Amino acid sequence: MSSLADALSSTRADEQRRAARALLRRPLLRASGPDPDAFLLVRKHGPRLREWFDRNTGWRLVVDSEVARLVKNPATNDDHTHPARDVRSKQAFGRRRYVLTCLALAALDRADAQITLGRLAELVVLGATDPVLVEAGTAFTLQGREERADLVAVVRLLLDLGVLSRVAGDEDAFVKDTGDVLYDVERRVLAALLAAPRGPSTIDSQGFEERLTALTAEVPATTEDLRNQRIRHRLTRRLLDETVLYYDELDEAEIAYLTSQRAAITARITELTGLVAEARAEGIAMVDPFDDLTDVRMPETGTEGHATLLLAEHLARNTDRAVGIEELREYVRRQAREHRSYWRRNAGEPGAEVELTTVALDRLEALRLVYRTPDFVTAFPALARYALAEPTIGDSA
Repeated sequence: MSSLADALSSTRADEQRRAARALLRRPLLRASGPDPDAFLLVRKHGPRLREWFDRNTGWRLVVDSEVARLVKNPATNDDHTHPARDVRSKQAFGRRRYVLTCLALAALDRADAQITLGRLAELVVLGATDPVLVEAGTAFTLQGREERADLVAVVRLLLDLGVLSRVAGDEDAFVKDTGDVLYDVERRVLAALLAAPRGPSTIDSQGFEERLTALTAEVPATTEDLRNQRIRHRLTRRLLDETVLYYDELDEAEIAYLTSQRAAITARITELTGLVAEARAEGIAMVDPFDDLTDVRMPETGTEGHATLLLAEHLARNTDRAVGIEELREYVRRQAREHRSYWRRNAGEPGAEVELTTVALDRLEALRLVYRTPDFVTAFPALARYALAEPTIGDSA
């Protein structure tokens, strides 16, 4: 009986771990989505997961027969390194595509159960005539191929999220202005999409930063227990969401709490998710032994991956200073000549080092390994793991 109880307990813990990892990897799961088994696990272990996330992060978990949604309040509002991306090309969304996403969601909220891409485009064009958007310089008339491609990129993101389900047609035909597409609007998913403690329509602030702060603001803590709870939430959120938590980014209260509770916080995260704490003098990283909880990896293969590793090693040798962007581009230019037999053919062409350097720095910044300004890059302490030691020859035995 004891062996059976241990086996059942181990199975239950493994299922909870898989369910928690599925939610962290994709905070919105659908019964009819690409991973129905993960959705079933989340439904099965919903009460335990809901209690854990509420206690340790303050995130709400909402589960029904069709959708599981982990409503994640961000630890910070200033991280620009994980943008929405085109599902096909992986190109980061720009300002216009973000505006189109908001306009499309607003239109779908008032739409019928089914909608065509052409009708959605008409509603988005109508929404773009709002005087506030016009004054801000936003223009969308659907006149050119580029604007239709922007809308299609937004629609493909909504398809990936499950807000829309394609019934018939092809988006490429719409871009070419030769066809249309019909979609089902998934109301349950649409209703669960917004992750914020309050609705945007309740905010009176005008500036972007002020509106964002108001949108994510939580009720102030009024007791010592509540203040400690908020600190625990912030620290756990950062350990789950960020690759590295640096001590010098924390305030005095957070440092004091983490000093006394670090073992307990990291143990709870490890128990639920399987992430392993790596504590160093400069901070803590929750390392994923399965390497599937991040959208940015290091290292990667191919020309960009090799260039990123070489650039990381170069920056790791220069942790005592800020390195100029032009210096890094020149370094990549030299590496392209040295590795021309392995890198793709156009990597050695004049100007190719600009894109390669940008791609590499985007990855390193997203991994919180460097700090970047328009002209300089400074290595964070965690980049030291990519430094190569000078070879030594030991005494022969």
